[in-house]
Amino acid sequence: MSNVIEIRDIIRDFQLGQETVHVLKGINLDIELGDYVAIMGPSGSGKSTLMNLLGCLDTPTAGAYVLNGKDVSKMSDDDLAEIRNTEIGFVFQTFNLLPRTTALDNVALPMVYAGKSKAERNERAKQVLTDVGLSDRMDHKPNQLSGGQRQRVAIGRALVNKPSIILADEPTGNLDSKTGDEIMALFDDIHKAGNTVIMVTHEEEVAAHARRVIRLRDGVVETDTLNY
Repeated sequence: MSNVIEIRDIIRDFQLGQETVHVLKGINLDIELGDYVAIMGPSGSGKSTLMNLLGCLDTPTAGAYVLNGKDVSKMSDDDLAEIRNTEIGFVFQTFNLLPRTTALDNVALPMVYAGKSKAERNERAKQVLTDVGLSDRMDHKPNQLSGGQRQRVAIGRALVNKPSIILADEPTGNLDSKTGDEIMALFDDIHKAGNTVIMVTHEEEVAAHARRVIRLRDGVVETDTLNY
């Protein structure tokens, strides 16, 4: 399999007044196309910082990050914004939906930035909402949907541009356990369809769905193990 992500000697420091805080201390990581990875670690281990780097929301202090053959660690903010829109599908714990916008338009939004026509956007968004089990909720706004349905809209939005990776940050964190199980079953289906899924979680039962579990501690990879 080819690697969709290659990270070499990634360092991320933050300046707090006079003090330099070393959050990531030389991370090396390869993630193959079609892999299913959970990133775990205690609070302060660096997993959120690594997530932000993987999602091109932040750039490293030193080291290289190659995503789908492109070195994104040296890119400008504009180029990073384009990479985020085309190569990465984000799913957040808090859903991050536009409150006054229908499920269909929330899902179609990334395609507006990608310059797709309205007809193309609507057709693709309808297809994706059907895939995530919301064909009967397309015209509903977020406040008319349950938490699980909102997360399905967010997952649909993440999938709509056919990104290289799906990046999920505590995707079941705001859901009850039954709804969380349903969302994880959906992620399993998304992975089986050939998508590369990377999720940050502190829940062992969520990580158990992944093929591979990477545990961080104090800014380094402590263990990298296969579930199956």
